[in-house]
Amino acid sequence: MKPNRILVVDDDESLRRITVMQLEEAGYEAAAAADGPEALQALERTSPALVLADLRMPGMSGMDLLRQIRASHPEITVILITAFGTIERAVEAMKAGAYDFITKPIDYDELRLLVKRALEHRELVEQVRELRSTIDRKFGFESIIGHSEPLLFVLDMARRAAQADSTVLIHGETGTGKELLAKAVHFNSRRREKPFVTINCGAIPKELLESELFGHVKGSFTGATAHKKGKVESADEGTLFLDEIGEMPLELQVKVLRMIQEGEIEKVGATEPSRVDVRIISATHRNLQAMIEDGAFREDLYYRLAVIPLDLPPLRERADDIPELVQHFFLKAKAKVGRPGLTLPHSLLPHFQHYRWPGNIRELENIIERLVVLTPGDQITVNDLPDFLRQERGTPEAYNLELPPKGISLEAVEKDLILRALEKFDWNQTHAARYLDISRKALIYRMEKHGISRFEAGKTRHEGEG
Repeated sequence: MKPNRILVVDDDESLRRITVMQLEEAGYEAAAAADGPEALQALERTSPALVLADLRMPGMSGMDLLRQIRASHPEITVILITAFGTIERAVEAMKAGAYDFITKPIDYDELRLLVKRALEHRELVEQVRELRSTIDRKFGFESIIGHSEPLLFVLDMARRAAQADSTVLIHGETGTGKELLAKAVHFNSRRREKPFVTINCGAIPKELLESELFGHVKGSFTGATAHKKGKVESADEGTLFLDEIGEMPLELQVKVLRMIQEGEIEKVGATEPSRVDVRIISATHRNLQAMIEDGAFREDLYYRLAVIPLDLPPLRERADDIPELVQHFFLKAKAKVGRPGLTLPHSLLPHFQHYRWPGNIRELENIIERLVVLTPGDQITVNDLPDFLRQERGTPEAYNLELPPKGISLEAVEKDLILRALEKFDWNQTHAARYLDISRKALIYRMEKHGISRFEAGKTRHEGEG
């Protein structure tokens, strides 16, 4: 289809000839047809971007031709020519899909302007369609790489969740792709044309989070020099993604609960609530149920957020997906760095599959990019791999533990293991976490949970020796 080609359809030969000439003088490529059936044949032969057709023609009317074009060539723009007395019919035709109409006698300056506007509109529609296609490819469920059973199970649930407006809670370790899954749910929902707005509850200071989330009115606090729209309002009619929801302060959780229950928010400093229509998708790497028991997270909010819970599996449970992910990130990194000739032998893949990837997909992507940047030759070798990938991880030695007949405290065992690992590596958290096959963040969380610190450990040991 040529973007500047126009088909003129009119049973009046003189008008048809003059119109074609005027369009050609304006720089368009114009063809002509005397009636509807001839026009339909010309469509297949000339592939025009726009059809200019008389509304009243013997046999097949302009309205009939419009319906045929809309049915078989919906991408073609149609403008109708009408006599003054049949404007009502022209308006009816626009409701049926015509772009616009022009009345006889034709003002050719007006026609050229109308054609220009119609083709620009068509080009804009094509750009939007292409953008939508790009978004679908980038954020569709197909963009989430992998075919392992644990991943496919989650994606199947997410596809079904996308069709409803229910809240979704995505749980997964850091680096598993929680935001990518949230975007896939949004862009496959009825809200896909509306905003997808993200707020990271752990990245904003507690005293600023309420204003960021709900907005504020001018003069509500020092520095509030103007009204500010919050993230919730920005997401109206779309989706609000609350990342790291487990970091949200308790006092703010109450207001989020009200937003979900009542569909209302109250800006900082406002005297009246505002209505909002948002779908909530939240995500966390933390155990919210354990936080509920500790009084750090509201139980009523948890159940409001987790109508549809989705658990993203860690990469160590998706070993079958690792070769595909390696290849994807390798091609991406080569394009980014500008090393198209670099190769990664298939024989190296087992090294990637045997590692436990505590940082999950994010860690894998970073390692691949590092290899692409730092490998000196044209092929990545075993010697180019980081130390932790060179050695294939075998089955860990059994942890010898005597089970006493009266029972044992799991909490105490976990605390003891963490202390031993930290002491083994002179309190290097990165090495201790790798030894325990967990992420550094998970180690820090467990240290805080058990009140483990180097100072306390030294103090306890000193008291024991005394």
